Amino acid sequence: MSGRHASNARPQASLKALPGTARSAAQLLPRQIQDEISLAQLELKGKGVQLGVATAGLVAALVFVGLLVIALVVAAIMGLATVMPAWLAALIVSAAFLIIAGIGALFGLRKLKKAMPIMPAQTIRGIKHDLGIVKEGSAFDASILEPGSPAYEAAAKAKEEAKAKAAAEAKAKAEQKLAEEGPAPTQEQLLARLAERRVHLTGIRDELGAQLDVKSQAQAFVEDAKGRAEAVKESAQQRFAQFTSSSEESGGLGEELARRWKPIAVAVAAGTAFAVLLRRLLKH
Repeated sequence: MSGRHASNARPQASLKALPGTARSAAQLLPRQIQDEISLAQLELKGKGVQLGVATAGLVAALVFVGLLVIALVVAAIMGLATVMPAWLAALIVSAAFLIIAGIGALFGLRKLKKAMPIMPAQTIRGIKHDLGIVKEGSAFDASILEPGSPAYEAAAKAKEEAKAKAAAEAKAKAEQKLAEEGPAPTQEQLLARLAERRVHLTGIRDELGAQLDVKSQAQAFVEDAKGRAEAVKESAQQRFAQFTSSSEESGGLGEELARRWKPIAVAVAAGTAFAVLLRRLLKH
C-alpha cells in the first residue's frame, strides 16, 4: 500500500480501469474495517482499566458505608447500655437484626420459587419441537427434548462434542493467524495504518467517481472518436497521394483507373453473358 493517491488529484476517467479500481476497493475495505475493530478493542481495553479504577473507588466507598453502619449499631448498643447492661443491649439489637433478616429471606425465597424456572421452558420446548417438525417432519423424535431420555443425552453429548471441536478449531485458527501476522499492532501503529489506507481509499473513491461520471465518459468517447477520425482521414489522404503519384507515373489517372478496372469489367461482362445463356437454355 502506498500513498500515491492524493485526494486533490483528479484521476483519468476510463471505464477499462473500473474493474481494477473496484477490486482494489473491495480488498482495502475489509482490512480497514478489521483495523477499525482492532482499534475499538484497544480503546475498550483502555476504558476497561478506567472502569476498574472507578469500580475500586466505589467498592472503597461501600466499605466505608458498611463501617458507618457498624458504628451506628455500636452507638445504638451503647445508648441502650445506659438503661440496661451492655450485653443485654447487644443481644436485643442482634435479635432485631436477625428478625429483619429472616423476614427478608422468607419473602425473597417465596418470590424466587414463584419465578422459577426463570426461562420459559414450555415455550422453548415448543419452539424446538416445531423446528424439528419443520426440518424432519414425521421422522422427528420428540423424546430428544425430554431431559433424562437416551435421545436427549445423546444429543447433549453430540452438542458438547461439536462445541469442543469448534472451540479447538477456532483456537487453532487464532494461533495460525497470530503466527502469520506476528504480534498485534499497537494503537499508534493502527492509527498510522488507518490514516494511510484512508488516503488510499480516498484516491480510489475519486477514481470511481471519475470513471462513473457520464459527462466525462462522453467527452472522452467524443475525443477518442475524433482522434480515430483524424487518423483515418490522414491515412486516406496518404493513400490518395500514393495513388495519384503512381497514376501520374504510369501516364495519368484515367489510364490507371482503366488498367485497374478493366479485368473487373471483363469478369462482370462474362458473368452476365453466362447468366443470359443459362436462362435461355432453361426456357428451352
